[in-house]
Amino acid sequence: MKEYKMRRGEYLEERIPDMEATVEEYFGSITGTEEFKGSDLYVVGEPKNPVFERIVVGAVEYSGKKDKLAVEFHERDPTELGPDELEAAADAVDAKNDFLLEATGRDAKSRRESMKRAVEDDPDHDF
Repeated sequence: MKEYKMRRGEYLEERIPDMEATVEEYFGSITGTEEFKGSDLYVVGEPKNPVFERIVVGAVEYSGKKDKLAVEFHERDPTELGPDELEAAADAVDAKNDFLLEATGRDAKSRRESMKRAVEDDPDHDF
């Protein structure tokens, strides 16, 4: 499970006021919930893009801190995908990046740099 911070001065609930509807718009119908660090996250058990097997996403609330976005994308093995499904791979990458940009206000490059800094600041933490 990866956790993402928002840009300075921004909050997840302001960026995505209706997490359930936004998740369904990007990935498909929500089939359940799953607990993570005391917060209930949405589970998309049958995503509309065939590259994804399952997606878990939602807000993780921290006492005294800003909420973070928690996301776990379970993707199928590329060797199992047929030609039509391989074409959907580009759409899957776009859906992930577009969703994360909308939720965090950060593009892929700034998210990578932020994660690198977090690892450098805490080398004993398991990322």
